[in-house]
Amino acid sequence: MRLLMVLASCLLLAACNGVAEDASGAEIFEHSCASCHSQDASGGVGPPLNAGSNASEQPDSFLTETITRGRGSMPAFDFTEEQLQRLVEHLRSLP
Repeated sequence: MRLLMVLASCLLLAACNGVAEDASGAEIFEHSCASCHSQDASGGVGPPLNAGSNASEQPDSFLTETITRGRGSMPAFDFTEEQLQRLVEHLRSLP
């Protein structure tokens, strides 16, 4: 049941971007990603995104495509190019 609630939350967040146009990468992550990937990006319902994870080894183009198109149970997000760039930069900065 908890998994279902988390997935439903992720879908709701994706449906209503709700992120300020000028939000930092960390703010975008906290608002749109942390509920599935955890606050420190170590993983949860979604896979880890921090340094040393499979995601951290992927090129930026893979990350942006995954974010904008979704992958598996992850929904697609409708971010601007600038928001995407800030989010990917934030992911690259994670320890």
